[in-house]
Amino acid sequence: MSFWKQSASCLIALILLCFASPAVFGGDDKVFTGEIGDTQCAMNVHSLDKSHKEMLKVKGVGTTTADCTLYCIKNRGGRFVLQNKNKVYRLDKPELAEAYAGQKVRVIGTLDPQTETIAVHRIDPLR
Repeated sequence: MSFWKQSASCLIALILLCFASPAVFGGDDKVFTGEIGDTQCAMNVHSLDKSHKEMLKVKGVGTTTADCTLYCIKNRGGRFVLQNKNKVYRLDKPELAEAYAGQKVRVIGTLDPQTETIAVHRIDPLR
């Protein structure tokens, strides 16, 4: 094989290897499902059952889980979380989570197991 053909073959192999690399495809990404909530309700700061039920009884908070989540974020120092039956994960991109407050979603991202924080790459509503 000539030098140029061999060089081209090596270059093509290198390019394919780069695209197959887990880092390119987000090899550490995982899918998490749950509801976008807030730390105040999800972590029992002012809730006995890790839900919005108690806060929704308070006048001025709103009438939906989305209202409660946004109220707690804006007025009670809460932060956005992904909450499911077993876990509460902090989310590192509040600007992505805000649009889905109170909704059931699928979060694609990388989990930091020490802080239980998801580095969010994408949020999709569950249908």
